[in-house]
Amino acid sequence: MNVLFASSEVFPFAKTGGLGDVAGSLPKAISKLGTDIRVVMPNYGCISKHFKESMEYLGYIYIDLSWRHQYCGVYKLVYDEITYYFLDNEYYFNRSELYGDFDQAEQFTFFSKAIIEMLPLIGFKPDIIHCNDWQTGVVSLLLKANYRYIPFYSNIKTVFTIHNLKYQGIFPSDVIPNLLGIGWEYFTPYGIEFYNNVNYMKAGLVYSDSISTVSPSYAQEIKNSFYGENLNTLLIHRSNDLYGILNGIDYEKNNPETDKRLYANYSADNLSNKYENRRLLQQELDLPVRPDVPIISIISRLTAQKGFDLIECVLEEILQMDIQLIVLGKGDEHYKWVFENAAYWHREKVSANITFNDTLAQRIYAGSDMFLMPSLFEPCGLGQIFSFRYGCVPIVRETGGLNDTVLSYNEQTGEGNGFTFTNYNAHDMLYTIRRAVDFYNNRKDVWNLLIQRGMRADFSWQKSAQAYLDMYRKTLTKK
Repeated sequence: MNVLFASSEVFPFAKTGGLGDVAGSLPKAISKLGTDIRVVMPNYGCISKHFKESMEYLGYIYIDLSWRHQYCGVYKLVYDEITYYFLDNEYYFNRSELYGDFDQAEQFTFFSKAIIEMLPLIGFKPDIIHCNDWQTGVVSLLLKANYRYIPFYSNIKTVFTIHNLKYQGIFPSDVIPNLLGIGWEYFTPYGIEFYNNVNYMKAGLVYSDSISTVSPSYAQEIKNSFYGENLNTLLIHRSNDLYGILNGIDYEKNNPETDKRLYANYSADNLSNKYENRRLLQQELDLPVRPDVPIISIISRLTAQKGFDLIECVLEEILQMDIQLIVLGKGDEHYKWVFENAAYWHREKVSANITFNDTLAQRIYAGSDMFLMPSLFEPCGLGQIFSFRYGCVPIVRETGGLNDTVLSYNEQTGEGNGFTFTNYNAHDMLYTIRRAVDFYNNRKDVWNLLIQRGMRADFSWQKSAQAYLDMYRKTLTKK
C-alpha cells in the first residue's frame, strides 16, 4: 500500500501545535507496519538551514490558480527512514508565521493543488492521500472535480483527519472561480457551501472517502451541536465513515531515560534525577529552589479553548496555595497579560514564559509534579500524554481525548492515573487542584503510584498506527 501523508506542518521541520507532532511521528509508526508512507509539506522559510542543505531538488511544476501561473519547486529529504517532499514557493511559504495571513485561502489552495500535481514528477502513485485539517481540505474535492477522469488519478482514495473542528478555513464564495477552478454545482449545502461562504474543512468532510479524528470520545462529541461547530449534522450523516483513533507520541524520541533535552535522565525505576530536573528547572526560571513545593505546569496555546478563562477566574485562589506555577505558550494577548501580571506580583510562585521552546517544554514536563489542562474541548491533547511519559500527574477536564487517557484516582478502588473534573466550572477545577495538592503533600504512597502508572503506560503509536492501517484497507474497498 502506498500512502501520501499531507500536512501543513510536520515536526521537526515546522510546528505550531499538535498537528505537527502527529505528522512527525504517525507516519514513522505506520511505516514500521510495512506501508510505503511518504510525507508532503510546504517548504517554509523557517525550516532550519541544516535540513534545507540536505534536500534534493527534484524539479518544478506550475500551479494555476485562475489567472495566476505559480512556480512550485519540489524537494526531497529522507529523514529518520521516512521520505519527505517539500513544496517550494517563496511568496507563499517564506513568511514569519505559518498561518494567519490575509491570503490563507490562496496559500493553501496552492498547496493542495500542488500535492496532486507533483505526483507524476516524483514518480510515486499513492493508493491513499491522507489529508489533515482544513489546509488540505480541498484535496479530495479537487481530485473528484478535476482529476477523476485522468487515468493516473482515477483510483486514488482520500482520508481526511480532523485535528480540531473549530478551525475550518472559511472564505468568501469568490474563491471558487478565483482559486479552486471548479464549477458552481459544488457550491450547495450538500457540498462546500457554508452560510454563503466556502468551507475548506467541510470540503474534506464531504468529498473524502473516509474521515478520522484524533480520539474516540471526540468522534462522538462532534456529532452533537455543542462540539460540532455547525458541522454536526454532516458528521452524523457520515457516521459510517468516521473513525476515532487516539493520538500517540513518539516513545523513542520522548524517553526520559535518553532525552538529551533534559537536565538529567531518569526512569520509572529510579526517579532521583527527576528531582534534579525540578531543582535545575526552578533555578533556570528564577523560582525559589524548594524540594517540598508542588510545581504545577501549563504548556499550551493561550486560547479560550484550553480553559484559560477558568484559570483566570480562580488564579488568586490557586496562588494562595503553597505551590509554584509554570506557564509556557503563546496565544491571546489577554491571557499573556494575565500570566505576566501574575508573575510580576507573585515572583516567588509564578514563571510566565510567553514563547514556545521545545527544549524548555520537555524540561518543564520532567521537572513538574502536575500538569493542568482544563480544556473546554480537546480533540485529543498531547500534553497529558507527554506528562505521563515524564512522570508528571495530569489534572484535566473530562472531554475528548483527555477523557480517553486520564482516569481520576479513586480512593476506594485504587484505580486511576490522574485527577479529573466533569463540569466546565472554575470551582470544580479549583477543588480538583486542591485534591491533587493534598495527595502530593499527604499521601506520598499514592503520589508515587500515580507517577509510576503514568510512566509505565503505553500511549505510543503502535496500536493507533494499526488502527489507521485498518482504516486505509477499508477505504480502498469503497466504490
